[in-house]
Amino acid sequence: MSASLQVTQKLQHQHQHQHEEKQQKHLYESSYYLSSKSSVSKHKKISVKTEKGQEVVKLSPLPKRAKRTYLAMDKDKEVIGYVIPVFRANHDVVRGLMEAQEEEVTEEGINYVAMRNLFVREAREAMEVKVEKKTRSKHVRESAERLEMSRTEWSEFRKKMNPDSLTHRPEFIVKPRGQTVWEGKDVKLHCTVAGWPKPRIAWYKNNVLIDAKAHSEKYTAESNYNMHSLEIKNCDFFDTAKYHASALNVKGEASAVASVVVKSSFLPKRYGFSPEHGVTFETTIIDKFEVAFGSEGETLSLGCTVIIYPTVKKYQPENKMEIPSKWVHTHWSGERAVLTLAHLNKEDEGMYTLRVNTKSGYDTYAAYVFVKDADVEVEGVPVAPLDVRCHDANKDYVVVTWKQPAVEGSSSILGYYIDRCEVGTHHWARCNEVPVKYARFPVTGLVEGRSYVFRVRAVNKAGVSHPSRVSEAVVAMDPSDRAPGPSAPWTGMIKFTEEDPTVGVVPGEPTDVVVTEATKSYVVLAWKPPAQRGHEGVMYYIEKRISGTDTWQRVNTGMPVKSPRFALFDLAEGKSYSFRVRCCNSAGVGEASESTGEVIVGDKLDLPSAPGNPVATRNTDTSVVVSWGASKDVQHLVGYYIECSVVGTDVWMPCNNKPVRQTRFVCHGLITGTNYVFKVKAVNAAGYSQSSPNSDAVVVQAAISVPGKPTGVTLQEAFKDYMVLGWNAPANNGGADIRGYFVDYRTVKGGVAGKWHEMNHQALTTTSYKAENLKERLFYQFQVRAVNMAGVSKPSLPSAPLECKEWTITVPGVPVGLHVLEVRDTSVVVLWEPPVFDGRSPVNGYYLDVKEASAGEECWKGVHEKVNKMKYMKVTGLKGGASYVFHVRAQNLAGVGKPSAVLGPILAQTRPGTKEIYVDVDDDGVISMVFECSEMMAGSEFVWSKNYKEITDTSRLTIISERGKSRAIFNSPSLEDLGTFSCVVTNTDGISSSYTLTEEGLKRLLDISHDHKFPVIPFKNEMAMELLEKGRVRFWTQVEKCTSNCQVEYVFNDVIISQGKKYTMNFDKSSGIIEMFMDSLEVTDEGTFTFNLVDGKAKGTTSLVLIGDGKQELQKKSEFARAEWVRKQGPHFVEYLDFSVTPECDVLLKCKVIETNVNNYSTEITWSKDCIEIAEDDEDAKKIERQDGELTFNIGKISKHDAGVYEVFLRDERGKDKSTFSLTDAGYQAVMNELFRVIANSSSEIKVLSTEHGIVLYSTVTYYHEDLRVGWLHKDGKIAASERVKSGVTGDQLWLKINEPTEKDKGKYSMDIFDGKDGVKRAFDLTGQAWEEAFEEFQRLNIGEYNAHELSLMFDTCTCISCLDRARVVGGLPDVVAIQEGKSLNLTGNVWGEPVPEVSWTKNEKELVSDDHFKLKFEHNKFASITIAAVSTADSGKYALVVKNKYGTEAGEFTVSVSCDNWQQRNQHIEVQCTYCPTFDEPSTITNTCSNEPDRYT
Repeated sequence: MSASLQVTQKLQHQHQHQHEEKQQKHLYESSYYLSSKSSVSKHKKISVKTEKGQEVVKLSPLPKRAKRTYLAMDKDKEVIGYVIPVFRANHDVVRGLMEAQEEEVTEEGINYVAMRNLFVREAREAMEVKVEKKTRSKHVRESAERLEMSRTEWSEFRKKMNPDSLTHRPEFIVKPRGQTVWEGKDVKLHCTVAGWPKPRIAWYKNNVLIDAKAHSEKYTAESNYNMHSLEIKNCDFFDTAKYHASALNVKGEASAVASVVVKSSFLPKRYGFSPEHGVTFETTIIDKFEVAFGSEGETLSLGCTVIIYPTVKKYQPENKMEIPSKWVHTHWSGERAVLTLAHLNKEDEGMYTLRVNTKSGYDTYAAYVFVKDADVEVEGVPVAPLDVRCHDANKDYVVVTWKQPAVEGSSSILGYYIDRCEVGTHHWARCNEVPVKYARFPVTGLVEGRSYVFRVRAVNKAGVSHPSRVSEAVVAMDPSDRAPGPSAPWTGMIKFTEEDPTVGVVPGEPTDVVVTEATKSYVVLAWKPPAQRGHEGVMYYIEKRISGTDTWQRVNTGMPVKSPRFALFDLAEGKSYSFRVRCCNSAGVGEASESTGEVIVGDKLDLPSAPGNPVATRNTDTSVVVSWGASKDVQHLVGYYIECSVVGTDVWMPCNNKPVRQTRFVCHGLITGTNYVFKVKAVNAAGYSQSSPNSDAVVVQAAISVPGKPTGVTLQEAFKDYMVLGWNAPANNGGADIRGYFVDYRTVKGGVAGKWHEMNHQALTTTSYKAENLKERLFYQFQVRAVNMAGVSKPSLPSAPLECKEWTITVPGVPVGLHVLEVRDTSVVVLWEPPVFDGRSPVNGYYLDVKEASAGEECWKGVHEKVNKMKYMKVTGLKGGASYVFHVRAQNLAGVGKPSAVLGPILAQTRPGTKEIYVDVDDDGVISMVFECSEMMAGSEFVWSKNYKEITDTSRLTIISERGKSRAIFNSPSLEDLGTFSCVVTNTDGISSSYTLTEEGLKRLLDISHDHKFPVIPFKNEMAMELLEKGRVRFWTQVEKCTSNCQVEYVFNDVIISQGKKYTMNFDKSSGIIEMFMDSLEVTDEGTFTFNLVDGKAKGTTSLVLIGDGKQELQKKSEFARAEWVRKQGPHFVEYLDFSVTPECDVLLKCKVIETNVNNYSTEITWSKDCIEIAEDDEDAKKIERQDGELTFNIGKISKHDAGVYEVFLRDERGKDKSTFSLTDAGYQAVMNELFRVIANSSSEIKVLSTEHGIVLYSTVTYYHEDLRVGWLHKDGKIAASERVKSGVTGDQLWLKINEPTEKDKGKYSMDIFDGKDGVKRAFDLTGQAWEEAFEEFQRLNIGEYNAHELSLMFDTCTCISCLDRARVVGGLPDVVAIQEGKSLNLTGNVWGEPVPEVSWTKNEKELVSDDHFKLKFEHNKFASITIAAVSTADSGKYALVVKNKYGTEAGEFTVSVSCDNWQQRNQHIEVQCTYCPTFDEPSTITNTCSNEPDRYT
């Protein structure tokens, strides 16, 4: 193979070189905006002819895609800005993550293959080849290769055409250097990069790509002859960052980093002249957002109002705020800047700064945002981890890191679970079965080319926390497979010879194999690729060996890895291993690398050491500054967590939920006036350190500062050589008492002021000063400075030039020292000092004026009409929320002087948490006034005054103050103590209150004091007495409250009694009930029973007098109760004998006994009437029923024969009992009244019936008794009986018959039925339609009867007229039958009808059947009879003889009433037979066949 060929690419002319560079740059720009999808489907080919006439195919620029915003983060996950992502380099997702939407991210794994093929195809088409010399054998071989190339992958062709000796990955020859610049200056970063093909260079700011073309006003990026630069123009605060230069070609990538620090060249609020607009802009930020607190999941808004002066048309300041994103939204209205944090997470916690840039300078404002953990679902579980990130993403694994939470829960965190979710799905899968304690975990088992997001959950003994916020999406893909596009056109010369081998080369051995991470869960290896890699990419096998053995075991036997990193799992903790790596490609497996040496499996990263002692210092009313010493020798520190606890408790609360890196932190949200201690713990990936020692306790109060400026320096009096000055104390005393004042003066001559000189070298304790040794007729100016323990304030505004000359005015000067106390919503107390200059006569009073602060001078009005001789006044009637100003005028005999300096404005508003003085009377009767303050500062004191003069005489009051409470105790309260007492807390914002003690109030307090000195035990109930079972007597009372030391003395007739056989005592101190029991009352127990109570100083007495008739009655009740108890030991009645009436009007005698035949006792039950026992064979024995302990005697329909005394006896071995019911006299009348009530209430409403004789009004009742009184009324007047109007009873019908009715009979009819009390009324209005219908029916029936009578006169022989042949009962039956019990009853009725009617008998509307008791007969088709043998009360009722044929039906009704037989006659027979003659209207006489006594029948 001696012959050689040389292939060159002609690039000798300069314009051709420029053309290629321009084309390369053009392709570079296109690649920025090229998506994975468009790079395959939307490119166009352009043919370009070279100098030699050969055609080269190029790709045209692709259209730019819309820019998408992304959040820029620094290494601590701090939000620093937003950029337009175009190209991303080292270890980040490059092409697929260019689109923010998740659905586009999921396509990257598929599209990157098409991108790689496009890269190679463009490189092939860009080659311009000229063959200068060739042998025939070479020509034949190339022809064959071209045929083969169409059938094989282009990668094989690339192996032959690109020897490794020419192509290599990028390498930085000169790296960019970090720089520090002043704000407003420009800075340029330089670097030199080697590599073939020529690398592409991209610049990043904090890992976010810089698009210099899109931000040309800020950045300029240049690339010339492998020299690359990035220029940053007009640097400002936000340009401070880490800048990365990333170089990338088809062989790999490399990066270098440089830091840029921008220092401020001028201070905030420093403004300069803007020549562009001709003004100096001044910025003021008002309505500032305070320190904010939010919880996870909430939405929080921060806002400030920005005022720019002067206002220039069309000019807006530059507001540096967060740029809008999914979680952050901003709004600028031209005046107000608002930032909204949607769905807060702990990652959002931190300092938020608003910076307003103008042409003259800038202004900033910042405040901290705290984010509290979301409430846990299960008590004791940890809170969610935070700041989940992904690193070292490749096709084999992704390293996930996170930060530990501030709160571990009720027990230490045992570890963490890592979950993954494929982008585009909602299924979360756990990546580790066993919790890992190390806050860094490589996740394996990912599908190459797919995108994932991750989250982390903490676990302790109580359970699992909420998941963290999900990480950014990451693609499981090797960085080398993420080539963004085609490489630059080929330049230079490529040489190869015919002797080059056509087969692959086995790769060499990797170098620098090291263990980068080692934990007890996994080990991560990293190495450098071999220098000899052959014609293609290499992959790697990893081998391990247990120390002490010679056997190497391959770890990844299934598939070699592409990345020069690998994570090994399933290693035995505590064992020692060695590792090595082999390279492989299609040609084979190379030699093994050098071993790593022995590595022990375990956590290489140690826990951080405990931080140094924390020091807590006061800051504000709600915050404390905590500083501490940094943890020593800590690796990879994540930050610190600060915790606080209220002194006296063991509850620790987190001050921050996101770790901070600095060693100083301001803890906000604390309770004013509360004592706290603090501790700090450090955290890194290995876990938490031990907590630092607790800090010293600190009270949450504002830090002390120098006071504010005094105000209102005025002249109060002037003489020839001295002047008296006055001024107002500063509104802000700096948190400490004003210790004094210093006065400065200077002379003013001809309007020119001289230098300031001190007048006093010792601090003044008053707000006035006599400036002496002055020169007459000379003008002076004065200024005043206040001093407290923190230092001296700034001087007040100078007074007006004052001339030193003697005053000749007669009225007094102006009052001085105006100040307010007790500011409330509707009132304020104004105080002042008398003027220094009294005028010609002493001051004899003052006038106080007030107006609203916004009102004009004409709105001043006096608070009072009469002169006020006091040097204070309470102003009432103010409007809450309004501001007021005050001044005071002094008066003497010459008149009223000028008003004082204006005091105010004073806002009429009650300070939150304000407390008032209250009066307390303790258990010893000591009267005191108490005032509490929760906002005490260091050095604060309570100052008590009477009538607003400080109390110095302790003979009347003793003052005790401690822990925010002061008590003024009256030594001996009397009328001398009347007045207004006030208390002021120094070193506060005017916290004060007052209490006016009046004569009436003093008297009330003295009464309460007496009650407390000589206390009486209060009783809820005075002593009472009650009878208990067995006749026992209980004396008891109850006290409202008592202590456990309370003692009771039991007294009877002044003799102390004690517990024994007769008396039993009990005192339940928890309920306050005192009891004494006696088994029975005796004759000797007459007298007074007393309970004497002693509880410390308190005493109480309660008594009960038991004498005379009251005692005797109680003794009888006791004996009865005792007898009752004895009775109930045997068979006894639970309910005694009593009566009831059923709805059917049956009378029942009932009683209830305890269950009999129990415990082998057989109880005998006997009934008797009138002392005669009712035997079992007696007829009355059938009326006795017994069921479930209830005994019933059914009398039935009662009559006078049932009267008598009924008794029930119970007897067995245990004892006996008797129950009696007297059914005589009053008892009988009570039963009858109840019977009448049932009957009356059963009556129906009145109905109307018309007959041929007139109109009938009637009502139906269940049963009628002959003693029942019924009265009828017409128009509320009683109806007199007459032949035309009759009332009566038929069976169960109560009726009123009106014969031959006329118009006079119209009106309201009512029926009054006696019910034992007032009576039951039923009414019917027989007027209107009711009258008309009834009267018409009467007339119709009357005419029909007349016509029938006429026919009977005309015809002697009756023809077959249907109305005459209708079945009828023509006679023989009475209306009512009264019969004695035991007799027999026989009734016969005459029946008429053609054809012969069917006959049946009914009782209470139920048809009867002929049997032994009821014998029914129908003889000769005319006579129907009924015989009832031995009637009883059960046979009482309503009977009817019913006849029926085809022409109609008729019923003959009658009532049978069975009464008790007093003569005990049995088996007697009575027969009643009635005949009815059609020619007569009245029934025949009925006689009784019974011989003993005649009965009456109707």
